[in-house]
Amino acid sequence: MATTVNITIRTALANLRSAAAALNRQPAEKLNDCLRILADLTEANIQPLLAANALDLARMDPENPKYDRLLLNEDRLRDIASDLRRVAALPSPLGTMLEDRELRNGLKLSRVSVPIGVVGIVFESRPNVTFDVFALNLKAGNASVLKGSRDARDSNIAIKKLIDEALNANGLPQACYLAPPEREALKPILEADGLVDVIIPRGSQGLIDFVRANSSVPVIETGAGICHTYVDEAANLDWARAIITNAKSRRVSVCNALDCILLHCTRVSALPKMLQELGETHRCEVFADERAYAELDGNYPAELLHKANEESFGTEFLSMKLSVKTVDDISEAIAHVERFGSRHSESIVTDNEANKNRYLKEVDAAVVYANASTAFTDGGQFELGAEIGISTQKLHARGPMGLATLCSYKWLVEGRGGIRS
Repeated sequence: MATTVNITIRTALANLRSAAAALNRQPAEKLNDCLRILADLTEANIQPLLAANALDLARMDPENPKYDRLLLNEDRLRDIASDLRRVAALPSPLGTMLEDRELRNGLKLSRVSVPIGVVGIVFESRPNVTFDVFALNLKAGNASVLKGSRDARDSNIAIKKLIDEALNANGLPQACYLAPPEREALKPILEADGLVDVIIPRGSQGLIDFVRANSSVPVIETGAGICHTYVDEAANLDWARAIITNAKSRRVSVCNALDCILLHCTRVSALPKMLQELGETHRCEVFADERAYAELDGNYPAELLHKANEESFGTEFLSMKLSVKTVDDISEAIAHVERFGSRHSESIVTDNEANKNRYLKEVDAAVVYANASTAFTDGGQFELGAEIGISTQKLHARGPMGLATLCSYKWLVEGRGGIRS
């Protein structure tokens, strides 16, 4: 059975490789038309999409942190349709002249942006990713391999049906393959070097580690987000309270949500007020170290307050939970981020210019903020359009991956019968 599945998937990937080559011959406006039609189809099929999503939701415990990621509703679908139209309206990233010069030997040298080719995305739970990935890849001239989880099986099938309809309506090749949701279908994709150009995992650290360890295809990691906010001795406490509340409560199940507050020891007395809204309104559980716990005890809902242990730090909660660590100085805060962070998004709240600049320079993360919420780590917020994910590695792309990062480049060299001596 496994051999049959492998052959079927490799055949589909070989066909997709041909589709990618055909896609590269299409004019940009034809790709844009496809995305606009998909947006119209999404809005026209809200109820069928919600019905499919309801089947997926029925299989998941509502208390599961992934539940919110899996959930589609009418507002989210209309937002997805708007995002599709925004991607269509963006300038094409293809054919951009990145370098153009004449060499001393008389050769004319240029470097231009081109599609990567076939891009595989392995993701968990989030059916909106199916729309995002297809749209961005199509705009960048790439064919898509989508390997979703069993959690979102019915939603992804319904979305793929609309994608196929939009491609057919524009006379475009079938440049999107939805792999079976079973785990057994992942291995032949990871081993499809020569058919798939790059794989981007989106999901838990366990998923990312598995893909990295088992893939013979190059991998771009969109890592887990273990995000900190350091409240400095010189912090504006009104800013700190607003930033912490927003970073934790705006949407707890996303990778840029706050997981840990690093608090300068001189600011411990401000902690109850800093966390007041999180406790009273959002019912956030807090895992506090000894000094923070002593300050919060009696000043924070008792049923939500816990003493921190080693496991409280370096954890991506993806739920309404938060740890607090007091530090004696900025050096200790930076060292804590280095030890427990995931190099995703980090923030400092301070009015001290020297401390701000030191934190921005020394903290090793894809995005480092000063006096702003980590919730801004998002392609749309960076005015990059929709994103494929947040890369936490340092090769090819880092941070929000928009259209430009879904392109490669090639060198074009023109001569006049030139030969090398």
